[in-house]
Amino acid sequence: MSGPQVLGRVTLVTGPEEFLNERTVQTARQAVRGFDAEAEFSDARGGDLTLATLGELAAPSLFSTTRCIVVRQLEDLPEESVAGLLDYCASPVDDIALVLVHSGGQKGSGVLTKLRKIATVTEVKSAALKPSEFVGFAVSEARVSGARMDSEAAGFLVTAVGQDLRSLSAAAHQLANDFPGEPLTLEKVKRYFGGRAEAKSFAVADAAFFGRRAAALEELRWALDGGTPPVLVTSAFAGSVRGLAKFVGAPRGMRDNDLAREVGVPPWKLRTIRDQARSWSPDGLAAAIRAVAQADADIKGAAHDAAYTLERLVLTVAGLRDAR
Repeated sequence: MSGPQVLGRVTLVTGPEEFLNERTVQTARQAVRGFDAEAEFSDARGGDLTLATLGELAAPSLFSTTRCIVVRQLEDLPEESVAGLLDYCASPVDDIALVLVHSGGQKGSGVLTKLRKIATVTEVKSAALKPSEFVGFAVSEARVSGARMDSEAAGFLVTAVGQDLRSLSAAAHQLANDFPGEPLTLEKVKRYFGGRAEAKSFAVADAAFFGRRAAALEELRWALDGGTPPVLVTSAFAGSVRGLAKFVGAPRGMRDNDLAREVGVPPWKLRTIRDQARSWSPDGLAAAIRAVAQADADIKGAAHDAAYTLERLVLTVAGLRDAR
């Protein structure tokens, strides 16, 4: 965005992803500031917006005629204020950038329909990311900071940090700043975020489903000693066996992107699942599913020693993988 693209126009920001919405708002503000360093900025809420308050916000001050007005929670706009807002949007003031933020949903959708028909309104939509899109988001965030991150490293980062976009973005920027000019490899990401509970849990499950007993038991002890809740470990095992079962049962000849959607994992994860699946039979997977279900039930109340239960699960799964 540039100053001319937002000044004298209305930017309509819609969708449920608050982080992406806020990024659009900040981009519009930066465009106005880049056009006029003396520009003034103001915020309002849709529920408080009346024709009078909009007029006050849009009125030039003694210091600058260039202004950026952000109205959040547009869905709460009072009915009596709709006509006035639409009239303004149809003929916005040249030196003002008006940014309207609607958080999605049906509330206030009638106003959105009318705004979309106005020539001076530009809509920027933010859609909730699908599970398969978070890895790409992390890669993109690293690229914005001038760093390269491959999909395997990004996948581990998503596992460790979770699917909160703000946290993912911050993590990618932190890595890019701490390793300037260097590729962000899996090893670097693990060095920073491998201590997260979720990442530790998946490390245990991955080693077990590869049949690496010693490595899985070592990862398990590290995880439990580091305070990882046992339920996260059984959850990681459940996710792994579910992915393997879907992979084994998927139609042959599918392209990787289609297969990833069928299995319910990001494309980068297919390589791990494909390697694991070579040593698993349908009967072995069925037994593993039963073992994971039993361990999960034990962890959630039936067993007194969680560590023993998880060690037994590791040994059982690793052994089933070997039995072909």
